[in-house]
Amino acid sequence: MLCAMFHCLDHVILAVSDLDAATRQYARLLARSPSWRGEHPSAGTANTLFRLENTYIELLSLAGDGPLGRAISAVLDTRGEGLLGMAFGTDDADSCRATLSERGLDPEPVEKGLGRDVESGAFREWLRVPLPLAKTRGVGLFGIQHTSFDEILPKAPPIGAADAAVFALDHVVVRTADAEACKALYGDALGLRLALDREFPQWGARLLFFRVGGLTVEVAGSLGDSDDGVDVTRGDRLWGLSWRVRDAVAAHARLVEGGFDVDEVREGRKPGTHVFSVRAGTCGVPTLVLEPSPPRD
Repeated sequence: MLCAMFHCLDHVILAVSDLDAATRQYARLLARSPSWRGEHPSAGTANTLFRLENTYIELLSLAGDGPLGRAISAVLDTRGEGLLGMAFGTDDADSCRATLSERGLDPEPVEKGLGRDVESGAFREWLRVPLPLAKTRGVGLFGIQHTSFDEILPKAPPIGAADAAVFALDHVVVRTADAEACKALYGDALGLRLALDREFPQWGARLLFFRVGGLTVEVAGSLGDSDDGVDVTRGDRLWGLSWRVRDAVAAHARLVEGGFDVDEVREGRKPGTHVFSVRAGTCGVPTLVLEPSPPRD
């Protein structure tokens, strides 16, 4: 059995062209105020973080000149705004790097990170274990060990009724043209638990669900000649997000009132769930809003 190298999906990263505009948009989408407004002068980037119950989302943009900023600029020029990567939480960056090296992922040296909140002046520090895109099928993946107290990054406070606000992330979706290669990457190399591997001929899809820290990384591949929308010459694509709310009807009404383009609330594939899609206003991210099934007695 593989060791549990990662204990959570620490955060997901969304590349945006206008950080202020994207921050306002995601505050409205999530019905949450930001947890953090940061800057990284040496990297050439700035960010906004929204911390939820089980992870946080990072909006990342170009700010000045630096290596990461130049990389973000290239991504935006090539494919526009959208999801950029995932960070998995580890308790020991050095041990994590050693294990990833043993599993053939060729991690780069551990990097020290430092971020400053432009409003409070607080600093956060972390250790990052970068992985080359050539080994991660084009999706930005890395390990992260936070070395600052959790309280420095507070939960994003709700705006309005809490039941209508997003409180957690349910799953992320990776689109692929090679499900077997993803099974080897996320399962064998990264050590995530494979909870489901099933073909759905009615949808022309093969779905793999990897679980980590109460979240799901869903890998969606195609069956046969069905069109999965993935350019195989560019590897996989970190594609979409599904957010949890406590009351789908209330969340739907809130988003309609806020001017979002949404479809109707419907029953989800899992019994007892209710879902709807947000069709625009998400900075290029296909987005599903989900009300989980009630807890069992």
